[in-house]
Amino acid sequence: QVQLVESGGGLVQPGGSLNLSCTASGNIFSINVMGWYRQAPGKERELVAQIDSGGSTNYADSMKGRFTISGDNAKKMVNLQMNSLKPEDTAVYYCNVRDFLSSYWGQGTQVTVSS
Repeated sequence: QVQLVESGGGLVQPGGSLNLSCTASGNIFSINVMGWYRQAPGKERELVAQIDSGGSTNYADSMKGRFTISGDNAKKMVNLQMNSLKPEDTAVYYCNVRDFLSSYWGQGTQVTVSS
């Protein structure tokens, strides 16, 4: 059984920073991609950023220059450093890990950007 545990969400003022962490456990074989997605109320889940096993990263346009993803396949960990946060970044953020068998999701962590 695979479990992804996220941490680091919370309430932050506009312009502030948060760091999200996700650790996976269980039978995950040869991780291909790790990433973060988010879902705001009334909207579909969208990609925030992802990193593949070779270290290549991909960001949604609105996150480029503000967010940084990092990962450690051996430790099954992926982090998301979020800077210059805006109210429109408010959402539930989900960790995602993919191996050659399946795609796994965390339970989500709430990020609220508000003054």
